[in-house]
Amino acid sequence: MSKIGKNPVTVPSWVQVTYADNVVTVVGPKWTLTQDIHPSISVTIEDDKVVLATDNQDNWKFWGLSRALIANMIVGVTDGYEKKLLVIGVWYNAQAQGNKLVLSLWYSHKIDYSLPEGIQATCEQDQKWNTIITVWGIHKQMVGQVAAEIRSFRKPEPYKGKWVRYFDEPVKIKPGKAAAK
Repeated sequence: MSKIGKNPVTVPSWVQVTYADNVVTVVGPKWTLTQDIHPSISVTIEDDKVVLATDNQDNWKFWGLSRALIANMIVGVTDGYEKKLLVIGVWYNAQAQGNKLVLSLWYSHKIDYSLPEGIQATCEQDQKWNTIITVWGIHKQMVGQVAAEIRSFRKPEPYKGKWVRYFDEPVKIKPGKAAAK
């Protein structure tokens, strides 16, 4: 039985949640998100809570998933999601140009990464001249996917910890050849 699915989702007063034909729509002050829900899950909206239930034991896995998706949509239309990436290394940098991110990662060419609709990115430099890329959006899965794609261009290397990594990602540094002596 799902421990997550049993908990009701609280809805702030400025967010409107509707359910019709297995589709949940969450409308915030600026944004709107929709999500298909598995047919075996029943959704009831009571006052300021969304309660999910299922009677089919085989579909308990969709119960917790559906509850988490609805909770993520409510957070997305109220606050949004962001992920920060850190670009470390000499000659490594990034620039946000409109709906495009231009990455210079020591390849023979610059990488022009087009951001999907609904995702924004900003670039700034910290005190050590490293570039911080902030990816922002209302859809949690899309923000994580874009951050993962940007990181995949140059994953952090284990000897100096350079290249592209998540802002709070720990990188275990290997000792290298000098440690063998």
